[in-house]
Amino acid sequence: MNFGSPTFFFVVHTKIFWRYRAIARQPRQVDLVNDNIRASRVLLIHDGKQEEMSTREAQQLADDKGQDLVLVQANAQPPVAKIMDWGKAKFEAQKRQKEQRKNQKIVQVKEVRMSPVIDSGDFETRKKAAIKFLEKGNKVKLNLRFRGRMITHQDIGREVLERMANELDDIAKVEQRAKMDGRQMFLVLAPKKG
Repeated sequence: MNFGSPTFFFVVHTKIFWRYRAIARQPRQVDLVNDNIRASRVLLIHDGKQEEMSTREAQQLADDKGQDLVLVQANAQPPVAKIMDWGKAKFEAQKRQKEQRKNQKIVQVKEVRMSPVIDSGDFETRKKAAIKFLEKGNKVKLNLRFRGRMITHQDIGREVLERMANELDDIAKVEQRAKMDGRQMFLVLAPKKG
């Protein structure tokens, strides 16, 4: 390809043009503050009073106080506005959202795999793993996989899952009973509250 050709120049610049145009088309969220308020009249809440006035008058009152005119309810008739320090209010809202995300507990489903012919030592190891997951507040999915002709003895697999659920009864409750899914049988346990 000849990099100096007019065709190459046109193709490259056309791609760049469309890429920037797509970015420019993305809608930007505009805060409804001060000059961004398009309503002609607003219901202004200030100093414990409510009064309907033109947006210009409300903006003048906000400017006199050295604060911002903020649209609180844009869909109301007339739109409701308040006089406040917008930067401080926005910062406080972001701070509250960050605090809520930090306090939010995400429950995960941890999987413990077993076999219908599990030995007692392996069973105890899986039990300890399930206890550890449940104490952290996660759900546990006990997954039992049937291989070969084991599938004909689903009752043995169900007994293994029920035995594990019974042994974990003091810290967990059964959220979903033993159920077949292809060549696997699973049972879901959730931690008890408190």
